[in-house]
Amino acid sequence: MRIIVTGLIGQYAFGGVTWDYIQYMLGFQALGHDVWYLEDTGTWAYDPVKMEPSAECHHNTAYLGKVMEDFGLGDRWIYRNAADETFHGVSDPSEVAKILRSADVLANVSGACWLREDTAAIPLKLFLDGDPMFTHIGLASHPGSEFARRVAAHERKFSFGLGIGSPGCLVPTAGFEWKPTVQPVALDHWHPPRAVPAHAAGGCWTTVMNWASYAPKEFEGRSYGQKDREFERFLDLPSLTPERFLLAMGQGIGNKRPTAMLEAKGWGLVEPDRVLPDYRTYRDFLASSKGEWSIAKNGYVASRSGWFSCRSACYLAAGVPVVVQDTGWSAHIPPQDGLMTFENPAEAATAIDRVAADYETHRLGALRVAREFFDAPRVCADLLA
Repeated sequence: MRIIVTGLIGQYAFGGVTWDYIQYMLGFQALGHDVWYLEDTGTWAYDPVKMEPSAECHHNTAYLGKVMEDFGLGDRWIYRNAADETFHGVSDPSEVAKILRSADVLANVSGACWLREDTAAIPLKLFLDGDPMFTHIGLASHPGSEFARRVAAHERKFSFGLGIGSPGCLVPTAGFEWKPTVQPVALDHWHPPRAVPAHAAGGCWTTVMNWASYAPKEFEGRSYGQKDREFERFLDLPSLTPERFLLAMGQGIGNKRPTAMLEAKGWGLVEPDRVLPDYRTYRDFLASSKGEWSIAKNGYVASRSGWFSCRSACYLAAGVPVVVQDTGWSAHIPPQDGLMTFENPAEAATAIDRVAADYETHRLGALRVAREFFDAPRVCADLLA
């Protein structure tokens, strides 16, 4: 089949974003499908240097083209610049239309694609939500919105919210049938046949996060917040364990990250846009970590959404043990060697110390979890099934 994968690789030319989308292409390709990448967001490109929208998309398309080349996908990409409606990659509008009209499946990852006549006509459209509760609040609160109409135009709806529809999960369905899914991970790109870096076991526990990505959202009289709200409960974690922490943490909206206070509490901080500017540096940062420790957005936790991080899946595939906050995912992906969970600071410290005390067991366990739950061809085959 011809499958069109959509994404934001060019729009947000950063390392973690690249992996979120490219691994869908690699998964479908490994199944033998004819895979193309389409980026048509309906918005202007984001200039990562000026940190503002730009009518000029040269930086974005140069990065996107290099990524496609590096992953062996060549010229099988289309980028539509909303500012002047020009196409890049495949630049001839008639050729773009021909490619899209011959497609069998549109995998609209994170709903990044703005459906137009050609994409709306693709027979099977998959809406893949990566932001449960927040996506669903928008749909439930504004059922007549343009966004809700676009979601409804997809024949199948999937979400990283593994618990949607389960007892105790507060995520509204907004009248749609949601199927659970997880991030596909191209395992060979994360754990090639080479030794784990010698410094990994003696390194820091890390994660990549933003202090707050956007404002809290209200639903049925309750506020659902971002990671800053959850992090406040774990400020003293470095004092509960001898392990060290180094977080690649964005400043968040309004640059409100309390840097001095966090560092005084024992948290090491680096700026992700400087340290992890592309997919290679992002992968190296994860792979050289001793483990990942991370909290989730307050909205994911409070709603018991069952969200599991695409970033954590990549840590696992690199053979790096993961200790992450429970959003309800533990009912669907059992905690085990290499993957442990917590709900409070004491549980987090205990889990971290257990991993450190038997590191090799947990490193091998991480690889097993990655193979069982996140292997890209298997995840992509499940989507098509």
